[in-house]
Amino acid sequence: MPASDATHESRTVVTHHSTTPPQTTILDDTAKRSRLRSVLLVITVTLGMITNLATSTGCSVIVPVIGQDLNVAEGEIQWIVSAYTLACGCLLIPLGRIADLYGSKKMFIIGTLWLAAFTIGCGFAPNIATLNVLRAMAGIGPAAFMPSCIGILASSFPPSRARSAAFAIFASGAPIGGAVGTQLGALLAQKTSITWRSPFFLFAGFAGLCAILGFLVIDADRPLGPEVDRRVDWIGSFLITAGLVCVTFALGEGTVASQGWRTPYVIVLLILGVLLVGVFQFWQLRLEAHPGPGRFSPPPLLKPSLWSRANGKFTVMQMIAFFEWAAFISWFFWVQVYYQEYVGYSPIRTAVRLLPTTISGVICTLFVMVVVAHVDVLVIVLLGTFFTGIAALLFALVDPSAVYWAFGFPSTTLGVFGADFVFTAGTLYIAKIALPEEQSLAGGLFQTLNQLGSAFGLALTTIAHNSARRGPEFTPDILPYRASQWTSFGLAILCKPSLSLASGQALIVALIVAPMLTRPSFHSVFPSTRLSPRRWCRG
Repeated sequence: MPASDATHESRTVVTHHSTTPPQTTILDDTAKRSRLRSVLLVITVTLGMITNLATSTGCSVIVPVIGQDLNVAEGEIQWIVSAYTLACGCLLIPLGRIADLYGSKKMFIIGTLWLAAFTIGCGFAPNIATLNVLRAMAGIGPAAFMPSCIGILASSFPPSRARSAAFAIFASGAPIGGAVGTQLGALLAQKTSITWRSPFFLFAGFAGLCAILGFLVIDADRPLGPEVDRRVDWIGSFLITAGLVCVTFALGEGTVASQGWRTPYVIVLLILGVLLVGVFQFWQLRLEAHPGPGRFSPPPLLKPSLWSRANGKFTVMQMIAFFEWAAFISWFFWVQVYYQEYVGYSPIRTAVRLLPTTISGVICTLFVMVVVAHVDVLVIVLLGTFFTGIAALLFALVDPSAVYWAFGFPSTTLGVFGADFVFTAGTLYIAKIALPEEQSLAGGLFQTLNQLGSAFGLALTTIAHNSARRGPEFTPDILPYRASQWTSFGLAILCKPSLSLASGQALIVALIVAPMLTRPSFHSVFPSTRLSPRRWCRG
């Protein structure tokens, strides 16, 4: 659906819910706001995006240093990163709803101050247990202010070129934040006397600056009309939060637990999480079908009818985001592991080789800003996911003896296309579909699907990676890294909106056939099938 059509549909729906046209209110506020303040507002929410990504990716690149300094086993070190994303991903929906009801500006300031406080604490953590707890607490901050960013932009700019530009600039904070976190995190960890603690203090400063700017330049929260029910569905909030915690935790632990996916607590948590999410969905159906004034009949946290907006294209966009992030995060993670563990590069040398993702990311967001009003949004995101698949395919066929420009450079240049196209176009599209009182919630849902997709993708690619390493004859080799990238390639194929059987078959090939082809024992019998790019080129 073209952006203009989505805008028209959104306006049509809104007029049935409010006596005051919301676009008129936005236009009035925009007219009162100076151009400088509008620019500063966009910069502020973009800085929030940069801070969130920098805090996450900056920790990823210094994990080996933390592990050595705190004497942490390899199987436990992942929770330094996972604790942050787990807390953030599981609270986006309820905190997004609270932001819609009680003010996006308030939640932005509270969230950034919260992140600053607990990130400072991470810098003083004496042991791994304290660090993991503080990282989990810090993750609550972006769960509060990231959905608010979308609500702030949607309520500050009416549908126009200015809105497209605002969302595109906001999305550009993702690659910039990733670069800032990776580059500065690696640099400070290697060059400062307090090593891995330095990045935490820097990122806390970023968060504090966001809070100050937010207080000064973001418009005051507009009161909701009397027709909006401000009650919060706390039962639904508990069900979805507990369910997502169980599912995400199980996905992370299934690959590192003592018995893998057969570990009893992993199985129990996965089943319990799925059941809780299912109960949440039934609870939401009940609340939407039987509204009432009682304590146990508040408005649903996440209206089931939201999934059918725009003839179901809202759901399609969410599914594309899920599989795109599963593919992109998996590709990006295993590229870093490949450079540091297989090739033996330092964090700084690895960060330099990932630098093209930042430049490409900024170009992508500018491209979307220009064409989004003229091209179907789904066409844009599907084009981006195609390039993410190509990036994973290049590393699935990588020749370690080849120069960086043959495989590494084109892969890191193309890989970010899908993530940026999906996030930029997706957030803009969702902002046009959602009602004024749903903006932060819809943004939180979109980002929740991104987080779940990331956990899902990392779990699947880790299974593929480990399956290629089994057998007594195993020796360190390129084969496990290729297996993980084949799986990322299959996930990128699943971004197609039809989610057809052919796409499902492609994922099965990536999960089963590719790891089998990359086993050393297979090549000892069929040496001509070894996945060498030179053989592929000759074939």
